[in-house]
Amino acid sequence: MTQALHFRRLESMYQAAPINEFYRPEMQVSEGEANITIAVDEKHHHSGGGVHGSVYFKMLDDAAFFAANSLEDKVFVLTTSFTTYLTRPVAYGKLTAKGKVVNSNKSQFIAEAVVYDEKDKEIGRGNGIFVRGKLPLTDARGYLSDDGDNTSHSG
Repeated sequence: MTQALHFRRLESMYQAAPINEFYRPEMQVSEGEANITIAVDEKHHHSGGGVHGSVYFKMLDDAAFFAANSLEDKVFVLTTSFTTYLTRPVAYGKLTAKGKVVNSNKSQFIAEAVVYDEKDKEIGRGNGIFVRGKLPLTDARGYLSDDGDNTSHSG
């Protein structure tokens, strides 16, 4: 399997996650990096009228996670810890999280992510540790088989 095919499969897997029906994100994966965009509006707000911290966390964790999984083409990686910093409030617009792996070895990946508003101002950042799990990527929802068929869905 080529790297490009692995990246497209990760993007497909991401879109197939049921949680993304609510957030409606878009993602692009490349080697050691992932970018996530979400258009936020009132449905993402807390009672004070701003975007809820869960949106920041999701974008940051997802961008860092998929940056890490871009370097692992056999198994689903797992987030073991993730620290989030909310640096600026936002209420509306298109948000973009950019994740990248900053260190990797046999046992773990360390990845960072920054989320920006549509004026390219930083609104949050985070970093996490990711490890290789036991679930083969071919068993993950949406990760396509070699022939482009989604026969590998197991749940």
